Amino acid sequence: MSSSPGARSIAKVLVANRGEIAVRVMRTCRELGIASVAVYSDPDRDSLHVRMADEAHSLGGATAAESYLDAEAVLAAAVASGADAVHPGYGFLSENAGFARAVADAGLIFIGPPPEVIEIMGDKLSARAAARKVGVESVPGGQDALTSVEEVVAFGKAHGWPVAVKAAHGGGGRGLKVLAGAEGAAEAMESARREALASFGRDELYVERYLDWPRHVEVQVMADVLGNVVWVGERDCSVQRRHQKLVEECPAAELSDDVRRRMGDAAVRVARGCGYTGAGTVELLLQDGEFWFLEMNTRLQVEHPVTEAVYGLDLVAEQLRVAAGEPLSFAQDDLAPRGHAIECRINGEDPAGGRFSPSPGRITRLVAPDGPFCRFDSGYVAGDEVSQYYDNLIAKLVVWGRDREEARRRMLRALDELVLEGVATTVPAHRLILAAPEFVAATHSTSWLEQRLDLSALEPVGPPPTPPSPEAVGADEPARVRRDVDVEVDGRRFSVSLWVPDVGPAAEDAEPRARGINEHTVERPGPQRGVPGIRGDHGDGGAQPAPERPRRASSRAPAAATAIASITTRAVPTPSCSPKAWTESVVPDRVRKAPRSTRNSPTKPLRPGSPMLDSETSVSSAAKMGTTRAMPPYASMARVCVRS
Repeated sequence: MSSSPGARSIAKVLVANRGEIAVRVMRTCRELGIASVAVYSDPDRDSLHVRMADEAHSLGGATAAESYLDAEAVLAAAVASGADAVHPGYGFLSENAGFARAVADAGLIFIGPPPEVIEIMGDKLSARAAARKVGVESVPGGQDALTSVEEVVAFGKAHGWPVAVKAAHGGGGRGLKVLAGAEGAAEAMESARREALASFGRDELYVERYLDWPRHVEVQVMADVLGNVVWVGERDCSVQRRHQKLVEECPAAELSDDVRRRMGDAAVRVARGCGYTGAGTVELLLQDGEFWFLEMNTRLQVEHPVTEAVYGLDLVAEQLRVAAGEPLSFAQDDLAPRGHAIECRINGEDPAGGRFSPSPGRITRLVAPDGPFCRFDSGYVAGDEVSQYYDNLIAKLVVWGRDREEARRRMLRALDELVLEGVATTVPAHRLILAAPEFVAATHSTSWLEQRLDLSALEPVGPPPTPPSPEAVGADEPARVRRDVDVEVDGRRFSVSLWVPDVGPAAEDAEPRARGINEHTVERPGPQRGVPGIRGDHGDGGAQPAPERPRRASSRAPAAATAIASITTRAVPTPSCSPKAWTESVVPDRVRKAPRSTRNSPTKPLRPGSPMLDSETSVSSAAKMGTTRAMPPYASMARVCVRS
C-alpha cells in the first residue's frame, strides 16, 4: 500500500489487540489487500480475531499483563511474522510510547502518532500543559503527579469537593475515582493506582476538579505527515457508568454551531501544536455553554463507527494511508456530515439495579440485528467465551438515521432484534436509556445514568425456571429435562418450555420415528455469515467445516414427549426475559386433546404432523416407538412456560 514518493509499502499488518477492534481492523486490511496477523493469549486461542486473521501467533499467558501487555512478546511476533506494520487498536499498548518506539526501532511502522507525541499527549499532565500552550484551557487541576493523599485533600479544600483522582496514562475510565470529601481518599488513591497499573502498566495519578453536570463531547481529528490536520465532527459520549461510556452519538445533540466550530478549532490547534499524525480524539467537557480540554487519546476510539456512519469514511483505512506516508484522502472542506448515528456498547454485564456486574461465560446463541443502516461490530460468535481476564465489550451496535429521533427509534428496534444468550448483557439498560425523556431531550450528563435514571426495575438475569418437584408430579415419575419448542394455538404462535422425562444420553443418537418430531437443530460456533476467509478450527485457512447433521432424538423417547398438536419441532432458544415475566400453566385442553376423529389409531405408529396423543393412545404408541415401559399421558407429565 503506497503510491506517493517517499511512502512506504504496507503488505502485512500485525494487530496487537483482541476482540471486536482486532476484527474491525482486519476487515479493512482485507478490503485493501493487506494480510493480517493476530496475536492471542491462551484463553483466546479459538477467538474470532484468531480465526479471522491470515495467520496467528501465540503470546501465551492468561491475564493482560501476561499476554497483550507484554510488549516484547508482541514485537517478537511481529518480527517473526514478517509484518510491515503494527496496529495497536485501543487499550493495551496503543498509548505506550515505549512500545511505539520499539516498533520503529525494529524497522516496522507503528500505525499511530510518533512516540514523542504519545509521551506528550498520553501523559495527561503534559497534555494539559500542551493544550494550555495553544490557548485551550483545561479543567482546573494539579499540574504534577500526586505523591501523597495530603495533596488531594489540599486541592479539595482549595477548589471544592468533589474532586477526581485520575490515571495520568490510558483512558476508558480506568484508574479514575471521584471523592466527595477527604474521607476515603487514601483508599481511593490506592485503588486507582492498582487499576491504572493493571490496565496501562503505569500508576501515576493526578487530581482535578470534578464538574457536577457536564456533557462529555469529543472531537475526532485526522492528521498526515504533510501537515494536514482536520477535525471530523464531534461525538457525545455522556451516557456513562463508572466513567465508562455506554452510548455514543454523532453529532452531539443540542449543540450550537458556534460552540461546535470552536470545539473543532480547539482540537485542530491541540493536534497541530504537538505534531500529531494519524487518528486521534480530543476530549472536552461541556457545561453551561463553556468547554474545557480533558485529554487527548492518541489512538482510534471505540466509538469511531458513529463518525464513519455520518461522514461516510473508513477511519482505519485513513490510518493505514497516513502510516504509509500518504496524504489524507480528504480536506476539511470536503467533509459534509449527513444524518445522525448512535452506538450502544453491548457489554457482558448484568445491569440489574444499576450495578452492571460482570457476567463472564459462554455465549450460547448470538443473532445480530439487521435491516437498513444497522451495523454490528462484534468480536464474538455463538460458542465463544467472554473471559474474566479482559474488557467485557462483546459488540458495538451502530445505527444511522436521517435525524436523531429516527436513529433513536431504529436503535430501539435493533436492540429488540438482538438475540444474545448465555451471558447477561447491558441491552436491558440500553432500552431504558434510549426511552428516557432526558435522553430524548438531550438534557443528560455524565452523571445522569448513575444519579438520575431509575434502573431498579431491571431484574438480575438468573437461571431458567426450575422443573416441577417430584412431589408436584408424582414420586414414581422419572427425572425431567427442559425442552424448548414453538406452539401454535388457534393460529397464534407461542414459545414454550417443556419439562419432559429424561431418557438418558441415548436420546441424542437414535433415529426418530417421524420426520420433524423432536428434532433439534444444532447451532455450531463459527464465524459470522458473510465474512470471507475465516480460518477453520484446524487452522487450514479455509472456511468452517460443514455443519453437523441435525441431532435427532431417540426412538425410545416417550410418546408423551414426542407429539403435540401444531408444534414446530425445531429447537427454540431459551427466552431472554426473566422467569418472573413468564406465566406457568398446564397445556390448554384444546392443545392437549385433539378431536377423536383426528387421533392416531392405538395400533399405528405416529405419523408426521400427528396431533397430541391422549391417554388412550400414549401407552401403545410409546410401545410402538420402542419405549420399554408405559408412560402416562403427556398432560399429566409436563408443565410449560408460555410467552406469546
